[in-house]
Amino acid sequence: MSSILIAVLVFGCTFGGAMMGIFLRARLPEHHRDDGSKEVLKLVIGLIATVAALVLGLLISSAKSTYDTQEAEVQQLGIHLLQLDRVLARFGPDATEARNQLRRIALADLGHTWPNDGVDAPPYEPLQAQREGEELFSRIALLSPKTDVQRLDQSRALQLLVSLWETHRFLNEQAGGSLSWPFLMVLVFWLTVIFVGFGLFTRFNATVIAALLLGSLSVAGAVFLILEMNRPYSGVMQISSAPIRHALTQMGR
Repeated sequence: MSSILIAVLVFGCTFGGAMMGIFLRARLPEHHRDDGSKEVLKLVIGLIATVAALVLGLLISSAKSTYDTQEAEVQQLGIHLLQLDRVLARFGPDATEARNQLRRIALADLGHTWPNDGVDAPPYEPLQAQREGEELFSRIALLSPKTDVQRLDQSRALQLLVSLWETHRFLNEQAGGSLSWPFLMVLVFWLTVIFVGFGLFTRFNATVIAALLLGSLSVAGAVFLILEMNRPYSGVMQISSAPIRHALTQMGR
């Protein structure tokens, strides 16, 4: 389900809840609207609002932290790709096939992770990519360094390749997002109850409707941001593929 559709549903639940509260207010018996009843309702709604605000803030903070981490790792991935290509270039013609294979793997991963970027990449299969990664590792390990510098380069190339694979696996694991749907449903329930309470304590007029509308839009926007940052490779706020594209343009030179 898209983030926009879920945000619209959240807006409908909260604003609809407020309208329901206004509707119920005029129909409640008088003894349900006395000062004692209002005080209890205010305390309960205040408690729910506090809990909901804490949870909403924590979700936004967690989603933003995860998003920033993955964005930094994509940039690191681009840097390590270019570094590995440059290290292999110092082996001359002996490493030409390894460099070509590295470029094919990076291009296939780019097309898989950002399918909407229009990248002309070969079909991507995770097992095939793993086999090619292992083959590339073996190809680099079998290079015959002729100097101490090349021996250091070979060791550095293997380290970079392992780092690239670990970062790639980590990004794949996080690509699907980590938000718990039952958790989100409970949060939306709390928000709806809060807006029902708002409706119970107010009268129907244009100013109140505008305020409730803005409040519903705000919480729906917050949920939208959380969902978008939990889907970093699709949607409106997707992480840019520019670091990988830049590395690909420089590789092989």
